[in-house]
Formats: sequence, C-alpha cells, structure tokens
Amino acid sequence: MSLNAALEQILDRYEQVQSAMAGTGVSPDDYVRLSKEFSELGAVVEAIKSLKSVEQEASDLESLLADDTTDAEMRAMASDELAELKASVPDLEHQVKVLLLPKDEADEKNVIVEVRAGTGGDEAALFAGDLFRMYQRYAELRRWKVEVLEASESDLGGYREVVASITGPGAYARLKFESGVHRVQRVPETETSGRIHTSAATVAVLPEAEDVDVEIEEKDLRIDVFRSSGAGGQHVNTTDSAVRITHIPTNIVVGVQDERSQHKNKAKAMKILRAKLYEAERERQVNERAAERKGQVGSGDRSERIRTYNFPQGRVSDHRINLTLYKLDKMMLGEALDEVVDALTAEDQAQRLAAIDANAGD
Repeated sequence: MSLNAALEQILDRYEQVQSAMAGTGVSPDDYVRLSKEFSELGAVVEAIKSLKSVEQEASDLESLLADDTTDAEMRAMASDELAELKASVPDLEHQVKVLLLPKDEADEKNVIVEVRAGTGGDEAALFAGDLFRMYQRYAELRRWKVEVLEASESDLGGYREVVASITGPGAYARLKFESGVHRVQRVPETETSGRIHTSAATVAVLPEAEDVDVEIEEKDLRIDVFRSSGAGGQHVNTTDSAVRITHIPTNIVVGVQDERSQHKNKAKAMKILRAKLYEAERERQVNERAAERKGQVGSGDRSERIRTYNFPQGRVSDHRINLTLYKLDKMMLGEALDEVVDALTAEDQAQRLAAIDANAGD
C-alpha cells in the first residue's frame, strides 16, 4: 500500500470513529474504546493534515507559475515560497511515518528496574548504587514515583542488588533501552595507588504487568517463608517475614525480605514475578519475529555491554549508537539521560522505518 493510500485510510477511519461516538446506542464500553482510538488517531491526523496542506499549497503555486499571465514579481515570490514548501515536505513525511510506526503496547506502562553489581567486587556494588541513584533522580525530574521493592546493600554503601518500581506516564518508553551491562572506569575510593579500575553493573528494565496481562494460578506457585537476614547473616527480625516465590512452570524465583511484614513482602514479590513473566512472554513473541528484532537498538540482553562511564575523562559513551557526551556529572544526576534516551529512540525509529521501506520495496 502506498503512503497516500495509507493516509487516506487513516483519515477515513478517524471520521468513522468520530461519527460512531456521536451516534446513539453506543454502549459505555464501546464509547471508552472509541474514545481511546479517537485520541490515538488525533496526533496522526493532525500531522497528515499539515502534510496535505503543504502539498496543496505547493500544487497551487505550481499552477500559478505555469500560468503565462503571472507577472515577474509574483512569479519570483511564488518560486521562493514553492522552494521552501518542497524543502519542508520530507520532514513532514518523516513525522507522519514515525507516528504510523506500530506502538509498543508496553510503552505507557510503569516499570520494574533491577540493578545488580557485576564484575569488580566492592567497586561494582558502589557503581550499582550510583546507577540506581541516577534513575531515582531522573524519575524525580519527570515527577515519577520510585518504590524500592528489594535491596541488598554492600558493606561500603553500594548495592549488590536493588529492585524498584518506577511509576509514571511513559516510564517504559523512556527507560527500556537501559537494559544491559553498564561499565565504569574510575579510581575507586579504596584505591591508594591511583590506578583506574574497570567494573560493571547490569540493569534490567521490565514493564510492570497488570492482572489482565498475566494469569498466575496458585497451583503453579511454591511459596517459602523464612527469617530476614542482613549482612553477615545477622537477623533483621525474629519472625518468618521474608518470602521466596517460585513459579514452577518457568522456574523463575523471586525473593523479597525488605519489609517486616510477610504480607507486604509477598505482595512485592508477586509484583516482580508478574513483571518477569510478562517480559518472558514478550521476549518469546519477539523471538518468533526474529526479523523484527534486528530493527531494535540492541537486544535488551543483560549480557550486552551498552554504555561506559569514564570518570577520569568525564565522558559517557553509548556503544549502540556511538554517542559520546562529556557530561558525566550531569548524567549521574539524571539531567543528561534524556539526551541519550532521545538519541536511542530516534535510532530505533530510523531502523524500524528503514525496515518498513525495505519491505515496501520488495
């Protein structure tokens, strides 16, 4: 289908939905569904109308220039205006194509963020803590809510592991490219000779699943309770408040001991388990569409090194798009993360558009 035909189809559908909403006998459920579709189509329709308006103006100017009776002054003005309009068409077409790209159903979801210390011992745990605080600050800037679900602190104040829920509009869309291995190069505070060390932390970003997204049956769960313990095996409390849930069909295990209440720990563990199962199903579907996977910025695999934070040089480099920013201080404050996210999103869109254009040309 040509681009023009696709655009006409969308404009027709927009009018159909508008008429259906204004009609009588629409059930409340249908009205909600139609309103959602109408809202989603609105941005696309606005972009299409802008494109068509420019194309119509260009056509009118071409007719004016083709008319032998047009005087020289008018002809010069029309020629200049036509050149400007034609130059704007590719950008307008690109905007429309981006809006036409299939939406990731998870983009508007809240997320579960897991940060774990990798190679590098205590320094890796400190870096994991720095990364987590970066995401906390980024969330604050966007007025998102952060709730720590599970944390295992290191002796020096970092995290061996920390799992948190981040709640806010578009959280998954903004954070989904953060999954992978983050590497740091710096002189550790414990290093007396001034040598630069390299260590790493892994990040996983999972869309938070709702009850309707994942069905979990009680018979598929094994729930164990035990006493919470701190560093060195010290008992945090003397009751069996810690919870470990095993999803038997997938063998996914989630343990939470952050709260003193067994009920609260179980609720947090179920939230994490639900997100893991939802992501596992999404991953299965993506693997079935292997060709589409090539159109993503990275695979999201936690074993894939995606970014390096070099403290001596004050730079951060994202290896997937060869982007380097000398704004490491602002990055760690969450202030420069949007620059990287915007670049990753643009690259992802470019790759998906290229795949669509290639398929259209076959």
